[in-house]
Amino acid sequence: MTKRVYLFLIFIIILAFLAGNLVEPKYIKAIIPQFWDIPFRLGLDLQGGTHLVYEADLSQLERQEYSSAMQGLRDIIERRVNLFGVTEPVVQTQAAGDSHRLVVELAGIKDPNQAIKMIGQTPFLEFREQKTEEETKQILDKIKELEGKTFEEIEKIENWQIGLQDPYFNPTFLTGQYLKKAELGFDENTGNPLISLQFNDEGAKIFEDLTSKNVGKILAIYIDGAPISTPVVQEKISGGKAQITGSFTINEAKELVRSLNAGALPVPIKLISQQTVGPTLGKISLEKSLQAGLLGFLVIIIFLIIFYRLPGFLASLSLGIYIAIILGLFKLIPITLTLAGIGGFILSIGMAVDANILIFSRMREELKEKQSFAVALEEGFRRSWSSIRDGNITTLIVALILFFLGTSFIKGFALTLSIGILVSMFSAMFITRIFLKLFIGTRFEKWRWMWR
Repeated sequence: MTKRVYLFLIFIIILAFLAGNLVEPKYIKAIIPQFWDIPFRLGLDLQGGTHLVYEADLSQLERQEYSSAMQGLRDIIERRVNLFGVTEPVVQTQAAGDSHRLVVELAGIKDPNQAIKMIGQTPFLEFREQKTEEETKQILDKIKELEGKTFEEIEKIENWQIGLQDPYFNPTFLTGQYLKKAELGFDENTGNPLISLQFNDEGAKIFEDLTSKNVGKILAIYIDGAPISTPVVQEKISGGKAQITGSFTINEAKELVRSLNAGALPVPIKLISQQTVGPTLGKISLEKSLQAGLLGFLVIIIFLIIFYRLPGFLASLSLGIYIAIILGLFKLIPITLTLAGIGGFILSIGMAVDANILIFSRMREELKEKQSFAVALEEGFRRSWSSIRDGNITTLIVALILFFLGTSFIKGFALTLSIGILVSMFSAMFITRIFLKLFIGTRFEKWRWMWR
C-alpha cells in the first residue's frame, strides 16, 4: 500500500470527524467550546410559521403587463421579508381566471399579525395627474347623488361607478415599480426632511412625459392610496428625479425611505387569507421524515452487506461519511430544509448507492476472469465511471432545470438533490475507492468469497 493511500485515508478520517461533529457538536464542545454550533434551518412545514394569501389589484394595468407586474410583486415581497431575517421565505404567484394571488409562507413567524405587518409596511407608491375641472365636477356630483343611499339603490343609478373614483387625480403608469432608489434629504430653505426619488431608465422616460404634459398642473404623489405631496410642475423634468415633501418628522422620513428602498409595490395587494402552521405539526413532520430516512438507510446497509459482503460494508461506511458531509454542508451554506428538501436528500442517497453497486458489479466481473484484486479494483472503477458520470450528470441537469424554473417549494428539492449528487460522486469514486485500496496486498484480498 502506498504512502499516498495513507494520506488520503487520514484526510477522509479528518473530514468525517469534522463533518460528524458539525452535525452534532455537543460532544466536541465539551472539549472545544469554540467549535461551530450552527443550527439547521427548517422551513415552514417543519418548524411552523405563517401562510398568507394576497389578492393583487391589476385593474389599472393592461393585460399584457399582468405577468411582469406579478413577477415584480413577488420579487419585492421576497426582498422585503428577507430584511426581517425570515428564514427562506416562500413567495409565489398564482393565477386563476381573472384572479391573481400572491402566496407568502414565513417559516418561524408564529404571529400572523407580525407577518402581516412585514408585508403591509411596504408602501404602494404612485404618481397621479390632475383631472380637468369638468371631470372633477362630474365625479363630485355623482358622489353627492350617491350619498345616503343603500347599495341596492346605488346600483340602480346610471354610471354609479363614477362616484367611486378619485375626483381630483387620475392614476398614471408611474409607480414604485420603476423606483431605483430613495434617499433622505432636507429642504434648503425650511430644513424640513424630504425624500428624493430616483427612477430607473424606463421610469425616467415616463416621468419626463408626465411632467411635460402637466406643466402648471399638480402631479400628486400617493403612498398607499393617500396623497403625501401635491407639487405643481414648473417645467419638464428629465433625469428621473423627484421629491416627496410634506409634514414628516425625521424618523417618519427615514422609515419611508427604508420602506421604499425595500421595494415599493408595483400594484396594490389585499390580504384575503391567513393561516398559522403550528410547531407541533412541524415537529411531527420532521420526526416522521427522520424516521423514514433512518429506516431507508438501515435497509440499504443490510442490502449492501448481504449482497456485496465486505465491499458492501465499506460502502456503508462511505455512505455514513457521505451523510455527515451533506448535513454539514446544509448547515454551513446554509440550506433551509423542507419536506421536499429532505426528499431530495434521501433520493441522493439512492444515487450514491447506485454508484457503489455499479463499481462492485464491475469488480465481480473482473474477479471472475481471474484478475488480481488490484487489477479488478482499478478496472471496476474505470469501467463503471462512464455509467456513473452519465447517470449523475443527466439527473443533475434535471435538478438544475427544476431549481431555475421551479417555485420555491421545488427549488428546495432540486437544491438538496444537486448537492447530494455531487457529494455522492465524491463519496463513491474517492472515499469507497480508498477504503478498498487498503486491502491491496493483504491476505484479505485472497478471500475471494468476500469480494464476489
